[in-house]
Amino acid sequence: MAVTSETVELEVDGRVALVTIARPAARNAIDPETSRGLNEAFVAIENDPEIWVSVITGAGDVFCAGADLKALAAGRQLEITGAEPWGFGGLVRPGRVKPVVAAVNGHALAGGLELVLACDLVVAAEDAQFGLPEVSRGIIAGAGGVWRLAQQMPYRRAMELILTGDRIDAAEALRFGLVNDVVARADVLPRARDLAARICENAPIAVRESRKIAAAAPGLPDADGWRLTDEAWETVLASEDAKEGPRAFAERRSPRWSGR
Repeated sequence: MAVTSETVELEVDGRVALVTIARPAARNAIDPETSRGLNEAFVAIENDPEIWVSVITGAGDVFCAGADLKALAAGRQLEITGAEPWGFGGLVRPGRVKPVVAAVNGHALAGGLELVLACDLVVAAEDAQFGLPEVSRGIIAGAGGVWRLAQQMPYRRAMELILTGDRIDAAEALRFGLVNDVVARADVLPRARDLAARICENAPIAVRESRKIAAAAPGLPDADGWRLTDEAWETVLASEDAKEGPRAFAERRSPRWSGR
């Protein structure tokens, strides 16, 4: 499996795909080519039934510094934020169903933090920093960051970061639940791969349906929660894995998930 962009790398190891933003000289800023390449990578992942989980990271010592300001200044914003089908970096707009783990190997700022907020699990390096400095540049965090940050950490602190453009370190991000784990930089990718492998131990259809409900949870009315749950049950119960799980338990063996 390959992508056409020279600034995005895609590797597959068993059930797990690794997507790397490969513009280290530009602090992995997202230009039009990179945004297209990331969309291409995640489309390939979604379309491959053998891949169940993906991990995204950055090359070098920065996760992602956000959108490429030179490209923005050249009037190419829509080529970055409007890349099809999932917008900025291939992650921020709805439609994907497979879990994504962010391996934050360094600073995640502006659009870099927006990518993190769009992922399902996050492992961060001890020296990573997070922030939405867009207001200091006369723009806004327009790839979901404004509302997702307010959903995923305490409202007042999120509002302070949004309005001041200040940063927080990995320790504070962990304290507020913005990340799942903080480790030494060398351990970030192994830890993220470990989380991905643990997810792959479970039935993929059940994982995807559970993720869909949980992702919709912030501010979700009970009626919508029950509707999503009922729809998920229909999908899960129609799968072969729903039969395999109880059968394996009764036979005292590990389940053999098929993803069907």
